[in-house]
Amino acid sequence: MKTKQLANVLIKILGLSVLVHSIPVIITGLFNMVRARGVGSPGDYWFYPVSSVILTAIGIYLIVKSRDVAEFLFKNEDE
Repeated sequence: MKTKQLANVLIKILGLSVLVHSIPVIITGLFNMVRARGVGSPGDYWFYPVSSVILTAIGIYLIVKSRDVAEFLFKNEDE
């Protein structure tokens, strides 16, 4: 396997890992928002899942653009 191909696969695995780790936090954040709204306590519970949504977007970007990221990282290397 060539270096760029290996990097492409590893970047996709990294994106999947980020995506899998962010999904439960989004669900937990949404659950806490609903629960806090039912209790009536004021707070910034909407802010908790925002970071996970950003991580989800980064994971999806890494999966979709893994070839471009590998090209950027290894642009000076010949195959």
